[in-house]
Amino acid sequence: MIQEFLHGGAADLMRKVFPSAPEPWIDLSTGVNPWAYATAGLDVSDLRRLPTANAYVACRSAMALTFGAQEEAVLVGPGSELLIRLLPTVIAPRHVAILSPAYGTHADVWTAAGCQVTAVDSPLDVSSEVDVLVLCNPGYADGKLYTPETLERLRSRLATRNGWLIVDEAYADLSPQASLAPRGGSDGLIVLRSAGKFFGLPGARLGALIAPPQIRAAMVERLGAWPVSSLALSIGRQAYSDLGWQMETRRRLGRACRRLDRILSDAGFASACGTSLYRVIETPSATKTWSRLARRGIYVRRFPWTEHHLRIGLPPDPEAEDRLMQAFTP
Repeated sequence: MIQEFLHGGAADLMRKVFPSAPEPWIDLSTGVNPWAYATAGLDVSDLRRLPTANAYVACRSAMALTFGAQEEAVLVGPGSELLIRLLPTVIAPRHVAILSPAYGTHADVWTAAGCQVTAVDSPLDVSSEVDVLVLCNPGYADGKLYTPETLERLRSRLATRNGWLIVDEAYADLSPQASLAPRGGSDGLIVLRSAGKFFGLPGARLGALIAPPQIRAAMVERLGAWPVSSLALSIGRQAYSDLGWQMETRRRLGRACRRLDRILSDAGFASACGTSLYRVIETPSATKTWSRLARRGIYVRRFPWTEHHLRIGLPPDPEAEDRLMQAFTP
């Protein structure tokens, strides 16, 4: 698979690979909310000044409100991707288990750090030799949810041997009841959050780490001064404070997901799973189905670990839904 396709969102590359595909392209590859949060009253003059401590605190307070977390346990960062990449410089485990399938960067960074990395199919499969367990909740590809009670038992077990449970909650805004953020700051627990998926603002590069004091302090040193832009802090303050928008968006995404399920069912994919931002289908040949959709100007997500599954995001409008239906027609 071409490296640039691994994370989705490479619409410019798709145009080069499939130059005859109809325009406009419909990008369903990222699992990002197609109806982004509409920020109001943003002042570009903020970009002429360095981010202030007050702006940081206001964004952090809003995040803590949405997360249900203690404010002092939240560290605001420039997206969860960078936070993930810095974690091996903050803790130094020898053996890392990653619940599969997971966001690919997790395995990459721990392998590069010289750790023994093991993929596991169940968090209950973790051996006593494991120092760190990494999992995505909801699941990165299948949307599988683990309850806070289940994860708390895992955290407690790891913490007793000075280990860590790292929970990537990139999609947790869809299912806040399953989040471990309210327990953030507990020994042996690191929670990662992202504003990109649910709020539809991946370009803002805004995320958070919720962790004990020593982890936050070490991460602050590594991030350096002003890691989050003034504009991103302003966006975060507005978006995370707007609980009404969040509630209505969950309902809207649920309705759109049901429409997508009907399209997939009519196309013969009856066992779709995932979250309300994307569905995962099983197909005899992911490459053939992916290419067929691409030739019709529809970009969906392939995975390097399977040739039998594709991830499909929400079509943004009725026209896109119609094109997706037609693309599945032989």
